[in-house]
Amino acid sequence: MSDTNGVESVAVVAFDRNQDIAGEIADELGGSEREADVLEYHADVFTDGWGAFDCFVAVMASGIAIRKVAGLLDDKWSDPAVVVVDAGMTWAIPLVGGHHGGNRIASELAALGATPAVTTATETTGNPDAEPAVETRAGALNARIVTPDSTVATNSAALAGELGPVVRIDGPRAVLVDDEVTVLERGTRAAGNDGVVIGTGCVSGAGAEALLDAWRDALDRTTHGPGDVEFVATGALKEGEEGLYEAAAEFGIGVVTFDRETLFDHEGPTPSKSRELVGWPGIAESSAIAGGREGELLLEKTSYGGEITVAIAR
Repeated sequence: MSDTNGVESVAVVAFDRNQDIAGEIADELGGSEREADVLEYHADVFTDGWGAFDCFVAVMASGIAIRKVAGLLDDKWSDPAVVVVDAGMTWAIPLVGGHHGGNRIASELAALGATPAVTTATETTGNPDAEPAVETRAGALNARIVTPDSTVATNSAALAGELGPVVRIDGPRAVLVDDEVTVLERGTRAAGNDGVVIGTGCVSGAGAEALLDAWRDALDRTTHGPGDVEFVATGALKEGEEGLYEAAAEFGIGVVTFDRETLFDHEGPTPSKSRELVGWPGIAESSAIAGGREGELLLEKTSYGGEITVAIAR
């Protein structure tokens, strides 16, 4: 699995006096699937690199970065993200493109001691019922947003907790939507790099550590490891389950919830008491199948302590 969340190239821009800090940042953000280059600041450094990188990390005062990139901004769907970090590594501030990689990069810099100063509405609302932004859902699914103009309406609904779960529709189908429906199209994985989806159900209040232990054990029963997991899938009734989201964050992946009808359309082979108790199909298998690109179940529902169920599909 790629853990870049759409940010495959980063430019760390710093003055000569802060090159050591820039090197630490590049080492933290870079890896086998993400390029991280250090660029020494000069008057045209942002202009020269604009369009060549998915994100700029600017080690400097925010005012400098704002003045330099303001005239370059064109469209949020194509502009690179810009994150400012102070020389003391106290704050990581996504100035531009928070939902397009900036928030993710800022959160990764927490490993170096910086506090992510995230300001996007869906992440900072006081509404406990607020849902993940559609960009966040697209990132978890490795999907592109086909109808970008719709996201004003759908993110407003997410902010109010009224958007609801992802609905999966398999083709060939013709779908008629209005301009307030965000359509996500799954990306294509490279040959020989097939990811898997963890489908999971859990009792209310299940702890993150227990979930992580269950997921690791389930993966050990397959030929896949944590790095192969694209995202965690579950039912909409588990939206906001704290331990589940904490565990997914520890894995560095997102959580995707599916509605009841989608899960019934992708129901797994193992009988489940969920049908009788809450009128839902078995969450682990159906969500794994619904989330998997091929819909092929690799591990049937496995129960852990009567509190957590896990299935794996691709």
